[in-house]
Amino acid sequence: MRPREIEEKLFMTHTKLPVSVEFFPPKTPEGAQKLRATRQTLYALKPEFCSVTFGAGGSTQQGTFATVSEILAEGFAAASHFSCIGATKATVRTQLQTLQAMGVKRLVALRGDLPSGYGAGGEFHYASDLVAFIRAETGDAFHIEVAAYPEVHPQARSADDDLKAYVTKVKAGANSAITQYFFNSDAYFRFVDDAYKLGIDVPVVPGIMPITSSTQLMRFSDACGAEIPRWIRLRLQGFGDDTASIKSFGLDVTTDLCDQLRNGGAPGIHFYSMNQAGPTVEICERLQLV
Repeated sequence: MRPREIEEKLFMTHTKLPVSVEFFPPKTPEGAQKLRATRQTLYALKPEFCSVTFGAGGSTQQGTFATVSEILAEGFAAASHFSCIGATKATVRTQLQTLQAMGVKRLVALRGDLPSGYGAGGEFHYASDLVAFIRAETGDAFHIEVAAYPEVHPQARSADDDLKAYVTKVKAGANSAITQYFFNSDAYFRFVDDAYKLGIDVPVVPGIMPITSSTQLMRFSDACGAEIPRWIRLRLQGFGDDTASIKSFGLDVTTDLCDQLRNGGAPGIHFYSMNQAGPTVEICERLQLV
């Protein structure tokens, strides 16, 4: 029986899905305090884990590790994002030792981006190189998540090349994947099916971006290659500066998307919270996941 068919059967008796949440490390003491309050609200969802992003070239490493440490101290599992572009094996080895000493059990392994103005450099070229290195250095000490792109990575030469890159990451030792956010469930299910045809059946958890600001969503999507369907884009543009209507419409769109994914057998939902609690909690309440 195929994994998707198994998940669909499980859905018949278990409507609740595992939920995970992503944060970014705050830059100010005020931001850190606000994030602590946000986390306390989101902990009501009983997240499987909370992930913390890692800036370009590891630029937020200190803030990332500090936030991860706080989450662990608050009694919840924390996953540190971990990027390798521009890094050396020695620096990565040291960072892995630090994370192990902190008690981190899960990593989100990414190629990452270099800060602007830096050359290529480093001893890692792809996320698969990082995954293989982590496995060689630490064995099974970490559950390794990798990124998946249902709508194709913006720098990939083709959809086939992108899928092959994903397969390589999994074969290097990844346990599961989290997708870039999307608004077309068909793209997600096709990606999962295509990966399965290539022998890859690790869980692929869809990433969900709650819509709270049209300008922010457009900017993020243009940068990361996530497609905003024309009808959504036009509706958002039609609301102008009416933030209440944008948020209400955004909740309807993302809740419906999550429901489609749940009904289709997705193994969980990963929310890109943007360090806000309200939208994620509202979606989960509508889905009766709380």
